[in-house]
Amino acid sequence: MDWFNNIFPLERFADIFSMEIGYGEKLVFTEFNFWLFFILVLAIFSFLHKNKLARSVFLTIVSLYVYFKTSGLFLLVLIVSIIINYFFGRRIFAAKSELRRKWIIAFSAIFNLLILGYFKYAIFFTESFNEVFNTNYEAVNYFIQYGKAWGGEEMFAKPDPSLISQIILPVGVSFFTFQNISYTVDIYRKEITPVKNFFHYTFFVSFFPQLVMGPIVRARDFIPQISQPFCLERKDFSWATIQIVKGLVKKIVIADFLVVHFINRVAEDPSAYPGFVSVLAMWAYSLHIYADFSGYTDIAIGLSRLMGFELKENFNSPYKAVSVADFWRRWHKSLGSWLRDYLYIPLGGNRGGTIGSYIAIFFIFVFLIFITGWYDLLYVYAGLTVLYLIGLMVFKDFKRYVHRDLNLLITMVIGGLWHGASENFVIWGAMNGVALVIYKYWKKISPYENKSNFFVHFWKIFITFNFITFTRIWFKLEEDGMPNIMLDQIWNHFNFTWDTFVTVLSTYQAVFWIMLGGFIIHWLPDKVKRIYEGWYTRMPLPLQAVSVAVIILLMYQAISSESPPFVYLMF
Repeated sequence: MDWFNNIFPLERFADIFSMEIGYGEKLVFTEFNFWLFFILVLAIFSFLHKNKLARSVFLTIVSLYVYFKTSGLFLLVLIVSIIINYFFGRRIFAAKSELRRKWIIAFSAIFNLLILGYFKYAIFFTESFNEVFNTNYEAVNYFIQYGKAWGGEEMFAKPDPSLISQIILPVGVSFFTFQNISYTVDIYRKEITPVKNFFHYTFFVSFFPQLVMGPIVRARDFIPQISQPFCLERKDFSWATIQIVKGLVKKIVIADFLVVHFINRVAEDPSAYPGFVSVLAMWAYSLHIYADFSGYTDIAIGLSRLMGFELKENFNSPYKAVSVADFWRRWHKSLGSWLRDYLYIPLGGNRGGTIGSYIAIFFIFVFLIFITGWYDLLYVYAGLTVLYLIGLMVFKDFKRYVHRDLNLLITMVIGGLWHGASENFVIWGAMNGVALVIYKYWKKISPYENKSNFFVHFWKIFITFNFITFTRIWFKLEEDGMPNIMLDQIWNHFNFTWDTFVTVLSTYQAVFWIMLGGFIIHWLPDKVKRIYEGWYTRMPLPLQAVSVAVIILLMYQAISSESPPFVYLMF
C-alpha cells in the first residue's frame, strides 16, 4: 500500500474536496489533482450514464464545483446568469407578439452585456474617464464588498481579495456570457426551441471541460446531444485519449517551456536584448499561444468525448494559413463563427450596412479617442467622411463595399475588446481588421491568388505568419508603451551578427529545439498526423495504456519550476 499512498496520498483527496480556492489553479488540466478528480467523476458517471436526467444533474453539480474551486463565490454570477437566461429563453418563445419578443431579447442582451461590461471593463473605463476629465472616481467591486460579509475574503479566488476597488474578473465570464447570448438569440430567430428541463440548460452552460476557456458551444450543437443515449465506442475512446495527451504535450512541453525560459525574459525588458532576439521571442510567442490555447481545447474535446459529448474543433493548423482571412478561418473557430453569426451578419455582413453599423462605428470612434486621448483623430475621421461622400458620388457600388468593410472592422475591433479592456487589444483587433479589408481587394488583382506551386505557397504562409506574429506584439505586451519599446528595439537596434546569433542559440539551445520541433509538427501534412493516430487506435488497449504512461512520464520531466496558467484564463 505504500506505493498507492505515494501516488494517491490522502492529502490530495483532502485538497480536492476542501473549500480552498485557487483562482484557476486547483482543478485545471495540468494538475494531477484534476486527473484524480476526473477518475472519480468517471467512476460515478459509469453508474449514471444511462439515465439522461441523472447524468445532467450529476455533471452539473461536478461542473459547478469545479467552477467554485477556480472562482469561489463568483459561482453566484454564473448561477444567476444561467437562471435569468433560462427564463429569458422561455419568455421569448412564449411571447405572442413580435414587439414583445424584441423587447425581451433586448433586455436579455443588455443583461448579459452588463455582466460582461461590469466585470471586464469597469476599471478600464473608470481609469480612462479619470485621465481624460481629471477626476478621481473608483470602480468599486460591490459583489466582493457584500460577499465578504457573507463568506469571508477567502471565498474569492484572488491573491488580495481585500482590494474591493479592484473589479476581479470571474474565470470564463466571456465564454459563458457568449453561450447565453447565442442561446436566447437562436430562440428569437426560431432556430431552436427552449430547453424544457432547467438542469439540462445548466449543464449546457456550465459543462466543466469547456466552461472557462471554450470552445464556445452553441445550444443547437450541444443540447440535442443531452437527449441522446450515451455512446462511446473503442475508436472514440482511443481518439479521445490522443486528444488529451496531445493537449498536455502542447501545454507542458511546448507552451510552458517557451514562455518561462525565453519569451517572458525578453518581454519583460526588450531593450536588454538585440532587436533580432525580440523577433525570435515573438515567433516563439506565436507557437506558445497556439500550443497553450489549442492544447486546452484538445483536452476539453477529449474529456467531453469520454463522457459521450462532442465539441467542435476549435483550431485547424492556423499557421498553415495562406492569408489573413484563411488564418481567421482556422484560429479560435468558435469565437470567429460566433462573431460572424451574432455581430457581422446582423450588421449587414457582405450585403451592406444597417443602422447598427453606423451606431457601432460612432461608438468605436468615440471610444478610440477616449482611450488614447488622440484628439487629432477627429481630423482623420472627418477626412474619411469626406472621402466616403466623394466615393458615393463617383464609384458604383461604393456604398456596399464601404459598409462591408466597416462591418468587418467593427467585428474585429470588438473581437479585440472581447479579449480585454486595453488600448493594445483594440489596436491588435483593428490591425487584423484592416488587413482583412486590404486582402479582400488584393485577392481580386493578385497574380498569385490561385497559384499553388511550392514557392508561392511557402511565401504566402511566411507573410501571413509574420504579419500575425507582428500584431501579437500588442497582444503580448499589454502594458502601455511596451509595444513601442520592442518595436524601437527591432527597428533601430536589430544588431544582428553571426557571433551574437550563435551566442543566443547556445544560450537558449533547448528553447530553439522545442521551437523547431513544434513548428515542424505543426506544418506536417494532415495525412501524416492521421497515420500516427491510426497506429495508436489500432493498438491493443494494454499497449495504448503503456504508450500513454510513457509519454506522460517523459512529459512531466519537462515541467518547469514555474507553472504558468493557461493564457485564456484571463479572458
